[in-house]
Amino acid sequence: MPSESLTGVAVSPGRASGPVVRVAEPLGEPASTPAPADPAAEAARIGPAAQIVAARLEKLAETATGEAATILITTAAMAADPALVSSAEQLVKNENLPAPRAVHQAAGKFADALAAAGGYMAERARDVLDVRDRLVAELLGIAPPGVPDLDSPSVLVARDLAPADTAGLDPEKVLALVTEEGGPTSHTAILARALGIPAVVAVRGVLALDAQALAVDGGTGVVEVADPDAEIVTAAKTGAIEWDGTGATADGHRVKVLGNVGSATDAQSAAEAGAEGVGLFRTEFCYLDASAEPSVEEQRKAYTAVLSPFRGKPVVVRTLDAGADKPLAFLEPEAEPNPALGVRGLRVAFDRPEILDRQLEAIAGAARDSGAEVSVMAPMVATAAEAAWFAERVRAAGIARAGVMIEIPAAALTAREILDVVDFVSVGTNDLAQYTFAADRQLGAVAKLNDPWQPGLLRLLRVIGQAAKDTGKPAGVCGEAAADPRLALVLAGLGLTSLSMNAPAVRAVGASLAATTLAECEALADAVLATSDPVEARAAAAQR
Repeated sequence: MPSESLTGVAVSPGRASGPVVRVAEPLGEPASTPAPADPAAEAARIGPAAQIVAARLEKLAETATGEAATILITTAAMAADPALVSSAEQLVKNENLPAPRAVHQAAGKFADALAAAGGYMAERARDVLDVRDRLVAELLGIAPPGVPDLDSPSVLVARDLAPADTAGLDPEKVLALVTEEGGPTSHTAILARALGIPAVVAVRGVLALDAQALAVDGGTGVVEVADPDAEIVTAAKTGAIEWDGTGATADGHRVKVLGNVGSATDAQSAAEAGAEGVGLFRTEFCYLDASAEPSVEEQRKAYTAVLSPFRGKPVVVRTLDAGADKPLAFLEPEAEPNPALGVRGLRVAFDRPEILDRQLEAIAGAARDSGAEVSVMAPMVATAAEAAWFAERVRAAGIARAGVMIEIPAAALTAREILDVVDFVSVGTNDLAQYTFAADRQLGAVAKLNDPWQPGLLRLLRVIGQAAKDTGKPAGVCGEAAADPRLALVLAGLGLTSLSMNAPAVRAVGASLAATTLAECEALADAVLATSDPVEARAAAAQR
């Protein structure tokens, strides 16, 4: 049999091989005809179907734990969302559409709004499309899309996997995951790591590969055609991870291990996972469904719910990351030819500082209410002058510590000057990679450029780490790069002082740091920086 291999983005380590099971493609668009004879009766079918889908997801959540359970519960809530159901019902009544078509269109609008929001929110658009397909299938009376029942251990191959599908996987039956699309920050990547399943995403051409069996290396991103008659290889199970809850290297060098959160549920999951605090609290959830700017009191109450699990612990709150590519009605954004490079993040506040000031007032109040040790940072900062402008407003609001996110290469290159005017910086590796490589982080075709092991990205991080050492101020990482236990060692070796990630990765990263000295981390960083591509970088890290 000829040897054939493909490469993608390695997102969950481990090696496994075995027979292939292909996941069915998502449902196509349902027909818009025939028009229902009784639109009211047709519209009345949608609510019960939504409840059935939600109940199935909730039942699946009862058998899951941790992040998987959280995602299933969240997806169930999306399925029963009154706004989605109402929107679909109105399409049936007003446009005389069949219920499946109405659900398809209504959910599509919700997903488009999330996709336009960019970043973390855009990654949740996949959740809405999953709910859409499940609702349409229920209304059509056909089997819902998703992972088929597995009779024996298999390698799953799919265009992409919905979060609910990934959350419901049985690690005893799924040897490995391979997807044609997706990226390193997708829910598929996050959950595969949490479940201990080797996974490679953005493997271009894998769906066209005629293979009965595959060998998958989730550490290097290599996927090879395997002999279907060969013995099945199962990834080694690591068992319970031992970590004492203090982020530090083996010789006592402190590297805080923190959580990334965007809701009260996320915060509880991070606290239960043992996070020492929060390195990134995304505040956009408070604004997304609002037709008008939430009041200071509304914001304060919402933020307090997220901060409360971390009383007495550090929490870094990111101010509103919105703008032309994250359309919020009350901001009245102007159309821009390239919104990713337009008025977003802190740039919105230059024209509307009162919105920032009201948010800072709410954050200060929530800090007092919750007892958390709150710092605030701004997104999309390009220069030291912008950082100084933000820090002045933060301190005027009564918040002691002000920082900024480094997501723009110019900010990385001037990190020393920025740290002279703020108390800390935090690197958003997802966006920094996107802007460094001119590669949309939502586009599977360029996902390999957004691989966090790219040496070009890591060399920028060294500049930031050195600036932190020179100024004696903290510099953290809050992108998904921090969630890789091996890459976390490289980041510590580059001089980063905290790592913030989604809840499932917390213990593994903490344990990885605890087993390695700072000198070993620095040697690992030197070896990785001497390479020229992510494959070489991973190989260099594996050899030490």
